Amino acid sequence: MSAPDDHALHRSLSAWQVALYGLGSMLGAGIYALVGKAADTLGNAIWLAFLAAMVVALLTGLSYACVGSRHPKAGGAAFVTQRALRRPWLSYVVGLCVTMSGLTSMATGSQAMAETLGKGLGVDLPVKLVAIAIVLLVGLLIYRGIRESMWANIVCTVVEASGLLFIIVVGMRFWGGVDYFETPPREGGAVDAIPLMLILQGAVVMFFSFIGFEDVLNVSEEVKNPKRDVPLGIVGAMVVATLIYMAVAITAVSVMPWKELAASKAPLMDVAKAAAPWFRNIDSVYLVITLFAIGNTALLNYIMGSRLLYGMSRQGLLPAPLGRVHPKRRTPHFAILVLFGVVTALILSGGVKQLAESTVLLLLMVFSVVNFSLVVLKLRPGEPRGSFEVPVFVPALGALVCLVLIGVRVASSWSAEGGWVAPVVALGIVLASLALYFTTRPANPVAEG
Repeated sequence: MSAPDDHALHRSLSAWQVALYGLGSMLGAGIYALVGKAADTLGNAIWLAFLAAMVVALLTGLSYACVGSRHPKAGGAAFVTQRALRRPWLSYVVGLCVTMSGLTSMATGSQAMAETLGKGLGVDLPVKLVAIAIVLLVGLLIYRGIRESMWANIVCTVVEASGLLFIIVVGMRFWGGVDYFETPPREGGAVDAIPLMLILQGAVVMFFSFIGFEDVLNVSEEVKNPKRDVPLGIVGAMVVATLIYMAVAITAVSVMPWKELAASKAPLMDVAKAAAPWFRNIDSVYLVITLFAIGNTALLNYIMGSRLLYGMSRQGLLPAPLGRVHPKRRTPHFAILVLFGVVTALILSGGVKQLAESTVLLLLMVFSVVNFSLVVLKLRPGEPRGSFEVPVFVPALGALVCLVLIGVRVASSWSAEGGWVAPVVALGIVLASLALYFTTRPANPVAEG
């Protein structure tokens, strides 16, 4: 009989479950606020921002799909970085940055969920304790098994998608009533052709509504046919998310003037009220949807984080116990336990907001490295190919775009009051990861395909 740490993860996920995993990672409560921000920039043309953002995000999404087809490993970004660049310190930093993005999202999301729950019940809950209890429940579900976790994700994804689909259905009768190319007047009152730079500004805002597709790579060792289903899941989820986002955007500006959307604190909620005035207690319904959306984000980040730690352990980048799999549940139980401890510490620390704001920069850095790594692998003689391949210009352009977005994000952050915090914290996380690597000195990291 094999030792417990020799057990593999359970391959039980199909293509449609992978796609719903990716879709659930992308759809979230954030879209309800982003529509207002985009309307302030693009007016009625916010649908163009989603289309442009999808094109930009798809460059990296296609790279991840190609990587998943070639090397379906739980280590995800850390694995492909090590295989391509053979720099253990860089692979280590990439892995920890992805993990940190998931941990901070869990810490902030669980506290937001506790606060939302308190408002809905009309009671003053101990937010931190309730947040820790939520993380514990999610951890127990993930420990139970990947199949149970995926069914929970399916339920949550259907609920959060239903909120957006409801807005589309009740507002569709308003379609065609406005000029969908109308933008805010520019200097001198000009309202002629939409400048490309204006669309790109909106695309930068909307790009972050597509983040989440990268998580699919970390569950690839639990997919029945990963070389086929991981690419299908990533690309399928991105296309479905784009269609939903664009339809929501068109509905929003059809129901309400873009100036009112831009000024609203809850734009899509106001759209739903205007399009369906007969729907009583709609606030309560969307409160429940918000809880499902935040809870799903915590669930998927917990899955991602545990599989990433497991994969990095199997590579030799992290301590061996993190790579152990429960002999019955076939889940990385030790990694799940460690993540619970780290997230609990983050919740109690009280400084999660600054960490969360830096994670977008960390992910863009990771995207740049993964794209560049794929360029190296595609140009390396004898490197095995996958069933889903893209031309080399796709990851090359993807890396360039991500670097540009890093520059735009840093520039916009620095110009805002207190905006310097996020770039500094992101840099601090990278330096801390480097220091941890050179302190622990992982021996003989591997990147076998």
